[in-house]
Amino acid sequence: MSDLFYSDISTLNKGLESKAFSAVELMQSVIDRTDSVEAKINAFVDRDEEDALKQARASDERRARGEILGAFDGIPVGIKDILAVKDQSLRCASKMLEGYRSPYDATCITRLKEAGAVIWGRLNMDEFAMGSSTENSAYGITANPWNLDCIPGGSSGGSAAAVSAGEAIVTLGTDTGGSIRQPAALCGVVGMKPTYGLVSRYGLVAFASSLDQVGPLSRNVKDSALLLETITGHDPLDSTSLNHPKVNYSSALDEPRKKMTLGVPKEFFQEGIDQEIKEAVEKAIKWYESEGYTIEEISLPHSELCVPVYYIIATAEASSNLARFDGVRYSHRSKDAENILEVFSKSRGEGFGEEVKRRIILGTYVLSSGYYDAYYLRAQKVRYLIRQDFEQAFAKVDAIITPTSPTPAFKRGEKNNDPLSMYLNDIYTISVNLAGLPALSLPVGITQNNLPIGMQVIGKAFGESDILRIAYDFEMNHEFKNLRPTIC
Repeated sequence: MSDLFYSDISTLNKGLESKAFSAVELMQSVIDRTDSVEAKINAFVDRDEEDALKQARASDERRARGEILGAFDGIPVGIKDILAVKDQSLRCASKMLEGYRSPYDATCITRLKEAGAVIWGRLNMDEFAMGSSTENSAYGITANPWNLDCIPGGSSGGSAAAVSAGEAIVTLGTDTGGSIRQPAALCGVVGMKPTYGLVSRYGLVAFASSLDQVGPLSRNVKDSALLLETITGHDPLDSTSLNHPKVNYSSALDEPRKKMTLGVPKEFFQEGIDQEIKEAVEKAIKWYESEGYTIEEISLPHSELCVPVYYIIATAEASSNLARFDGVRYSHRSKDAENILEVFSKSRGEGFGEEVKRRIILGTYVLSSGYYDAYYLRAQKVRYLIRQDFEQAFAKVDAIITPTSPTPAFKRGEKNNDPLSMYLNDIYTISVNLAGLPALSLPVGITQNNLPIGMQVIGKAFGESDILRIAYDFEMNHEFKNLRPTIC
């Protein structure tokens, strides 16, 4: 039972049902694994072993009474430190929220609890989800389990690293411009960003409200499908939540394969991509073609504008959303402030990290008088064109295949002094958020330096079933799902 922490949900459910082990034993296995590797990884900002074991015992008691709540009953799920869990800390990896505990559950957490999941720990992240490397946390840098000198990606780096290292069975992350998919690719796991509005944002601390989405990270496609179907559904508490019918995504994986056409955007395979990543994704595309998929080259002509458009819109929304942290209510308050203006300025100056300050300043600038039309309004117009590019592409294809990241995981500190270079790490993922579409990253290769390579599958709005099935086809015919980091 020592390796239960690397088992998939279906296997764990069979073991729990047959009484080969209990939910408490499963949870203890995950705790023991976390104790053995966490000092190297730093995936967590907070964890309560006693509470997790209490939840696991409650699951065992339900199972003994024949009151199993579903596939997640007794399964440990790690939570990114940006989602509210009642009576747990909620810091967004920032000094600004040091000491704050949430008085309520996010809707996605409520649904996990209703399914019997064991809510396990608070996972590290870039502060307020602003970053691509999990180096911008007030609680230390998270390491990549495949190479401890490398970053795990971000902003959901703790969520991806925890799954990769066996510190959680599955985790929840959030994706604003690639913050689930990019760390999933760099850590060799599966990560999915759902259609905007499919998963409730209630209880998610907002970074950019028109872009943020909650999504799953797991070691295989089916586990992501199971987690996704658990957390979806209309939520009247979230004005952006869409009333879309519930879908059994995991069952859809076993349905007969449909004939599908996969689009390959020529703009995503040009300059700037690492050669090993390019070759691995192209090899995967050839495999799909050999399996009867139709491959068609497409164009997404406004792709080159995605990064500047994103960093105008996202920072503008961040500037507005983070204005609430003013040192007056529940956020950090400077002890050196001598008047109300200093309460605002010193509290925010002390509480926010450098990257958050940079984005707030940029967002305030593009929203300011005289610049709104030149920057923010123009960016919104280009966002519409980006969405149109996808609509035109999806008139011809069922899904789109791209690399997830232009490079494998890079060394810690390598890009800290070059924000633009850091921002370009999300060049293949940002457009999906701007268009509100679903996308998934899955492992499709390993570099010569033993670092994972991820491939992105982009779908039509509410096309989660299709992209999960496309990814599942590849996963079931390759061994990448069984690869584990050896460094830890």
